[in-house]
Amino acid sequence: MIVWGGWDGHEPEPVAHFFEELLKGEGFEVDVQDTMEAFEDAERLAGLSLIIPVITMSTITAEQRDPVIEAVRDHGVGIAGCHGGMCDSFRLDTEWQFMTGSQWVAHPGNDGVRYMVRIDPGNPHEITAGIPDFEVVSEQYYLHTDPGNNVLAFTEFPTAGVDGPHVANRCRMPQVYTKMYGKGRVFYNALGHHRDILEQPHPRELMRRGFLWAAKPA
Repeated sequence: MIVWGGWDGHEPEPVAHFFEELLKGEGFEVDVQDTMEAFEDAERLAGLSLIIPVITMSTITAEQRDPVIEAVRDHGVGIAGCHGGMCDSFRLDTEWQFMTGSQWVAHPGNDGVRYMVRIDPGNPHEITAGIPDFEVVSEQYYLHTDPGNNVLAFTEFPTAGVDGPHVANRCRMPQVYTKMYGKGRVFYNALGHHRDILEQPHPRELMRRGFLWAAKPA
């Protein structure tokens, strides 16, 4: 199930349909919804293979959130997503952030920053196997992240030519990671400000593999 909504600037409907195409190409039956009321059917969610939120800067009720939490934690349903669509969905909901593994806090330089995504050579994984480091021009996400995340790719701050209060603090910022939440697998890719970023070969392949990794077997 793909559920899209929230801030239009992240192109939630085009991104949702891009993900639908990817999943159908792998043989999934895909239900695309444009309302968070779709999260309220706990029995339906528990029987899914994968939940994909594409929702930015919105709010969620307990009646909508709890069935998602329970499906992932207790029934092993996977959850996967990208950019603000999963990790800037509900800024006031710490349980959602606990499940998904991070929360957006800044994108120094805003859109149009040229930066590298680096695959962690010390942490081989089926999601990143054979994918080289690659350059993107987009928003470079600065995240507050779960120390339990299994980081597969990162970007480096500060970035040349981008000023801000963070520049004295050199760090490797997770960009692609996996984690577990109870019985469920969690996959996240910080790329995806617009659909065209996700359509590029390496981001596309990361999402495809990430969905397959996270999905609960049928």
